[in-house]
Amino acid sequence: MQYFALDVHKRYIWARVERPDGVLVREKKVVHRRGALREFLAGAEPGSRVAVETVGNWCRVTYEVEEAGCTPQLVAAGKGKLMLVAQNKTDRLDCRGLIRLQRAGTLPVVWVPPRELRDIRELVRARMVLVRQRTQLKNRILATLGKYGLVVEGVSDAFGVRGR
Repeated sequence: MQYFALDVHKRYIWARVERPDGVLVREKKVVHRRGALREFLAGAEPGSRVAVETVGNWCRVTYEVEEAGCTPQLVAAGKGKLMLVAQNKTDRLDCRGLIRLQRAGTLPVVWVPPRELRDIRELVRARMVLVRQRTQLKNRILATLGKYGLVVEGVSDAFGVRGR
């Protein structure tokens, strides 16, 4: 069994693998490109746990971890930082600390929904944002018309078929 930790950033991932006795197997900066993380995880035993910090693009990273046959462990970043209590903060030290917590069994993980549920949630979130933007645009148009004293008369919905 090996321990894996990923410190994820916008353009790259700092990845570290250690044996159970703490000996470094490999450590590498993995640039974000499709399949690069899977290549790094290629030698992992199926079902190996991979610690991933919660960041903006954690979802894409967990997809690649799952495609490599590993199990992502999403780490609550705030709690993880409190538990590590490091004066210096570097990618290398973050990964080393995540593996130390993982080895001790104290890694503060959060639930990772199944892939299908993550996809459905993302669709719903995207729709909510688009509906909110549509409403903002309609309100902006009506406010601009109101500034110039223009009123859409004879209809209840200015954006319905008759109102347009």
